[in-house]
This record gives sequence, C-alpha cells and structure tokens, in this order.
Amino acid sequence: MTNQPDRIIIFDTTLRDGEQSPGASLNVEEKLNIAKALSKLGVDVIEAGFPHASPGDFNAVQRIAETVGTENGPTICGLARATKQDIKSAGEALKPAFKRRIHTFLATSDIHLEYKLKKTRADVLQIVPEMVAYAKTFTDDVEFSPEDAGRSDPEFLYQVLEAAIASGATTVNIPDTVGYTTPSEYGALIKGIKDNVPNIDQAIISVHGHNDLGLAVANFLEAVKNGARQLECTINGIGERAGNAALEELVMALHVRRQYFNPFLGRPTDSNEPLTNIDTKQIYKTSRLVSNLTGMMVQPNKAIVGANAFAHESGIHQDGVLKNRLTYEIMDAESIGLTTNQIVLGKLSGRNAFRTRLQELGFELSEDDLNKAFLRFKEVADKKREITDWDLEAIVNDEIQQPPELFRLELVQVSCGDHSSPTATITLRTPDGKELSDASIGTGPVDAVYKAINRVVNIPNELTEYSVKSVTAGIDAMGEVTIRLKHEGKTYSGYAANTDVIVASARAYVSALNRLYAALENRKENPDLALANQ
Repeated sequence: MTNQPDRIIIFDTTLRDGEQSPGASLNVEEKLNIAKALSKLGVDVIEAGFPHASPGDFNAVQRIAETVGTENGPTICGLARATKQDIKSAGEALKPAFKRRIHTFLATSDIHLEYKLKKTRADVLQIVPEMVAYAKTFTDDVEFSPEDAGRSDPEFLYQVLEAAIASGATTVNIPDTVGYTTPSEYGALIKGIKDNVPNIDQAIISVHGHNDLGLAVANFLEAVKNGARQLECTINGIGERAGNAALEELVMALHVRRQYFNPFLGRPTDSNEPLTNIDTKQIYKTSRLVSNLTGMMVQPNKAIVGANAFAHESGIHQDGVLKNRLTYEIMDAESIGLTTNQIVLGKLSGRNAFRTRLQELGFELSEDDLNKAFLRFKEVADKKREITDWDLEAIVNDEIQQPPELFRLELVQVSCGDHSSPTATITLRTPDGKELSDASIGTGPVDAVYKAINRVVNIPNELTEYSVKSVTAGIDAMGEVTIRLKHEGKTYSGYAANTDVIVASARAYVSALNRLYAALENRKENPDLALANQ
C-alpha cells in the first residue's frame, strides 16, 4: 500500500528557514501573526521553528502549537538536529498541538561528514535510526532529512533513507541544501530514491531546496513529476542566502498547469480538482504580511506577488488584454487575492464601518488594536481624499504589526532646501519613560533625522539598506519605508508607512532600533545557537 497521496502537501518553513534570512528575525507575536495567516492560507504543515535554538524559539513554537495547532488546523512541526536534547526540546514545545511533527536531520554528503560533523558513514547509519526511533516516542509523525542530499552518494543515501523509514520516519525529505542541482538531476535523484529504497512506499517523499542558481522552483516541479508529494517552501521565497523555493510560485504553477501535472499524480488529464489545499486568494495578503514583518521587500518583477506581475506597459499587450485578458494573462489577479477595490469611508465614517471593511480584507483585530488602527485611519483620512484597501493594509501593518515600542518617536521636525544645511530635531520617549530631544545636521533630511535619533539611542549601527515606495498612485499617496541596519554582524529591519516620507523614515528607523535594543537586552537570557543551514 503506497503512502503517496494524489495531491501535493505544502510544508511552509517561513518561520524556520525563512527567518534565517539576514535581518528577518521575528518576535513571538510576529511569528504568531504569520502562523495564523499560514493556517488561513491552507498550508498543510507549518515548520514553526527550531525549539532547542533558544528559549525564545521554544516559546514561539509552543505558542503556535497552542494557538494554531488546533484539530482543524495545520500540522505544527519543530526542527531538531539528530540529538536527544534537540528532539526532546521539539517534543516538549509541540505538546499542545493536536497534530505535531518532529523534523530531525543529519548530513549525509562526504564534505559535510568530513569537515562539519567529523563522522563516518557508519556513524550516520547508527545515529539516524536511533534518533528517529527516539523522536517516535514523542509523536507518530516524524520527518527525517539527510542534509546536503543533493551532493550525497546516492547508494549511501538509499541506505540512510531505508534505515530512517524502518525506524518510523513517515516523511523523508531530500534537501538540495546549497542549491546546486539542476532540474534533470534533481528529478533523477527522486526517481532513484523511489526505485532503490525498498520501503519507500511507507513514507512521503518531500523536497527542500535553495535558490542559489535560481532553479529551486523548477527543481521542485521536476521532483513532483518523479514522485515527490511534499514541497518545503517559504512565502516570497525568503531564506538562507538566495532563499528557498517560493510557495506562491509553486502553488500557482501547479494551479495554472494542473492539467499538465494531473497524470503524474494519477489523475485524469482533464481534471480541474486543485492539486493543493491552498486558498490562493490568501496568497497576496500573506505575502505582504511576511514582507512587512521581516523587512524583506518583494522585487517589482517577482513572479505572482510582485507589483508588476499583472501590469502591462506594452501597447500591444494592453490592446490584447482589453480585447481578451487571456491574450497576455495566464491567471487572474483576483485568484491570488489582489483587488483594486477602494474603500468609500472618509473622515466622518464610524468604527463599525471601518471594522467591517477590515474584516472583509481578512484582518481580525482585538479591540485595542482596532482602536489604534481607527485613530490612525482618521489621521490619514484627514490628509487623503480617497482611502484604498492598500492604504488600509498599510495602516494596519504600520500601526499593529510592529515590535514592542521600547523607544517611541514623539516628534520629528526637519528643515532643508538646496541652499541650506538639512537639519532635524527629534524627541524620543526612552524605555524608562523619559523624553529626550536632540538635533543634528545631515547630507539630507533623512540623514539628519537618523543622526539625531542615534545621538539619543546611542547604539552603534550601520544603515545597510533604505527603501521607499508608494502604496498607491497620487501626490497624497502613503509612502512605505523599509530599512535594514547592522550591529555586530547581525541585521535588523524596520518598516513604517505615512503620508509624510520623512516621518515614515523616522518611524522605520526607530522600529529597527527597537528590534536591535530588544536583542541586546535578551542576549544573556537567550544565547544564540547556530541554526541548521539545511
């Protein structure tokens, strides 16, 4: 009896591998917000984190297991190295989840064995079954990954996978850890596993891959054709180095080309049944949430969720689309939840209408958060004639989805011009409740603001990225600012939106500094461990 389903399981690792992107560190509440969005999106498995990495990660996985891991929710997964300490931490953190999975891993490539693990192949063949069996004492759902499988000796890989399955692994994941393989090679690797691992019918074949050569999505689709039934991916493709296979690209490729992929899943070619459980109309909203909370901007020409993905500049294209959208569009923007609706609320609109529209957009806010967002909405409505759904989204993201306000911006004022020295005055409320003001001169107004803020906060840092984009068209458009700064080799991001770009820039900078300050405060009680570069 085969264990391979006739649909594709979507395993989201945004909160684990995605968070390993430089500067994408998330606090517990932010992780919980993303986990809720992933559940609403319809992912089958959420890899919530690496519980043994730190008390903070353990707490985040446990909170997600409690809140999102309900009977009708997704499976909640925790990553663990093939050690008893890691596996025990994962098992404890995952206890509250109705459906829970431990994902344990050990490298199998000769280069990893020699230089990283200092172990032999015989050691691996002893450790893997022992640790998989130990993980089974915490949950029946155990996944095993031979790290760097893409560069491992296939014959040795077959032995390791057979031993893992025999010891109870219900999913075996084949990572292309360094993004080295090509589609034909990766497809052949999956086929070789199906053909040469005697007990492979007792486990789901999963794939995990990085995008170092820009081939991750293509590799995964080739793997599906050769028997892979679980795809490990992230929102917007974020992750180590060049990132992971992008969830939205994989899901929409399988959705748009389902007639092509149907036969590989044992379905009639003309079947219109979806190949995944994903609610595609939640894709865009989830993409924006992850982008704003991690500070990882989505490039305009990014497939599916980029700003230009459904835009047409060419006159020939525009003419064709006006006559029939199918001439140049293979999918509808609304299929990913992208709409051009505009809210008709104004500065005289009430809270109930505001709440109703937010609920229609998919935002479920607490009473306190609703009050904060409503006050901000009133401020924006005083400055803008028309409030769009995108403006509302920016308001909620800027007002609600922010790190704890250890430092709070109370005032920012600038003076600048082409024949004057840009000068900024700022007032910050510090973590101990004091209000401190300072002023500075810079090369421009934003530089002056940042220098003044630095004088108050007094934490050395290097600004490595500063990005501004408008939420909508028009002179009164809200500007979104994303910044990234570095301190002692680590990157911290900040985000803010405002009709005044200077104010948004100041708020984004303070947001990043709050993340940095919180990390410094928690360093002693939350010692960093090296995360898995799977």
